[in-house]
Amino acid sequence: MTDTLNASARLPLAGVRVLDLTRLLPGPLATQHLADYGADVVKIEDTGAGDYARTLGAMGGDTSYLYQVVNRNKRSLRLDLKHPDGKAAFEKLVETADILVEGFRPGVMDKLGLGYEALARINPRLVFCSISGYGQTGPYALRAGHDINYIGYAGVLDQIGTAGGAPAISNLQLGDLLGGTMTALFGVLVALVDARASGKGRLVDVSMTDGVMAHAIFPLTEVLANGRVKPRGEDLLTGEVPCYGVYRTADGRYMAVGALEEKFWHLVCDTLGRPDLKPAHLASGAAGAAARAEVASIFGARTQAEWVGVFDAVDCCVTPVLTMEESLDNPQLRARGMVMEVGGVRQFGPPVRLSGMPAVQARPAPAVAGADSDAVLMEAGFSPADIERLRATGAI
Repeated sequence: MTDTLNASARLPLAGVRVLDLTRLLPGPLATQHLADYGADVVKIEDTGAGDYARTLGAMGGDTSYLYQVVNRNKRSLRLDLKHPDGKAAFEKLVETADILVEGFRPGVMDKLGLGYEALARINPRLVFCSISGYGQTGPYALRAGHDINYIGYAGVLDQIGTAGGAPAISNLQLGDLLGGTMTALFGVLVALVDARASGKGRLVDVSMTDGVMAHAIFPLTEVLANGRVKPRGEDLLTGEVPCYGVYRTADGRYMAVGALEEKFWHLVCDTLGRPDLKPAHLASGAAGAAARAEVASIFGARTQAEWVGVFDAVDCCVTPVLTMEESLDNPQLRARGMVMEVGGVRQFGPPVRLSGMPAVQARPAPAVAGADSDAVLMEAGFSPADIERLRATGAI
């Protein structure tokens, strides 16, 4: 995260206050990105179970690793938004907030009396982001769903997999993370820039289905050109041509070949000792299948490590397919700061490097819901006596 520093070096989102009502993955990761770049993110959990990601999956102590790797650099406040005093305390926090992010089903915040219109009357500059599966409008708005459902509706799941096989499911959640996390970040930052200029915030309506569909560029171009997509496993990027794909090695590992440009494919063929395969660069159909079989046979004769030794010295887009544990130790990714340790837990570093970005001492995710309740409320103007009263009533 560091670069050459100067006297004016600062975190770019310093001074931005974010109220985070989200749970699980898409929203918490979006607000963690904001926190990594300097925003003061207050994670607000209810007085019951709170964010149930705390106990989801493998545990790292008292909280899950999932919770720990998407909630660092945040402060935690427990608040019962259904309690009149809890609602009033939340409205007080809204007065000085820049961004609010929530991930409830459409209509929930309105039922609480805390929807965009109500909060905009308290703070006209507020950027209010709602992340949901299908958006705030449309016939599916109130339907339940998960990543697999969103990418299914978006026409993306149909395209993932091998020729003749069933659709394949990735554990990189395209709907949740591309459609939810990254689209929400894009939306709130666009709205924040406008709010700073105009003095008026906006409702940012993020549909995870919309967000992933908006990036399904190759399938769209096939529909525009031919009226329909090619079957999965049979288009340019999923198996149609020999110059782009994965090839199994002698030890059961894989090499990724991405030689789409002719110059790279020619280097691949020369390195493999098969210049006769150069004309098959973008071959499809029977010719493409025959060339792929030839290339597969060649890669199958050596181990992945042997092929890495061959291709590391050749700039032609042929690389190993690494496991996650290997990626965590990869010299390129480590040199970029993509692996960091926070509270004794290895995590991914912030993905964007900015010039003049000062070094940040990352804080672990709040271990206990409400760990920072007193500090956050006192900053909002509540006295110790006020806070004790809220605690006594069960509002915090």
